[in-house]
Amino acid sequence: MENLTIHDPSPQQGAPMSQTLGRAPPPQQPQQLPPQMFTTAAQLLDLTDKKLLICLRDGRKLTGILRSWDQFGTFGFCAAAAAAAAPLVSAATTHICASAGRHRGFPVKGYYADKSHGIFLVRGENVLLLGEIDLDKDDDTPAGYEMADFKAVERMAKEKKATDKSREKNKLKKLSTLGFEGENLGEILL
Repeated sequence: MENLTIHDPSPQQGAPMSQTLGRAPPPQQPQQLPPQMFTTAAQLLDLTDKKLLICLRDGRKLTGILRSWDQFGTFGFCAAAAAAAAPLVSAATTHICASAGRHRGFPVKGYYADKSHGIFLVRGENVLLLGEIDLDKDDDTPAGYEMADFKAVERMAKEKKATDKSREKNKLKKLSTLGFEGENLGEILL
């Protein structure tokens, strides 16, 4: 497939044969746009009624079947589910890791769960990534992860996020004592 643009010269480089024989040239055909000029709408049309993974700007990941979309990139999903995953690193989950052992030859890294939402509408400005899911591999569990209850996985993920936040805060405090100024350290306290 050729990568053409609107500004590329037409394929006819010389005078047409009809001019050399004394005939009038054929009427000029309107210039057609190459297929790569139609990206978004045509690709979304191909993804309609397929199972997709959508990553949002706030970090959430959703799976669902794309049923509709509009010119602003607003997507309508049915059978939507939110995915949650929790790695096994916090102190509260180490006993679970020790009892879980190995899964399919991989050491257990954590747990995952899905929460069903049914019909879900996503505004286009919140979309970070959109991709098609391979239905042959859709039912496979991720390597190193085990299925768990959604509330337990959500709790573990919140604990991990809280420990990461406190660790980052301590690191920024230590850096500020050494003279480094990180984000939001230069704020004036009133």
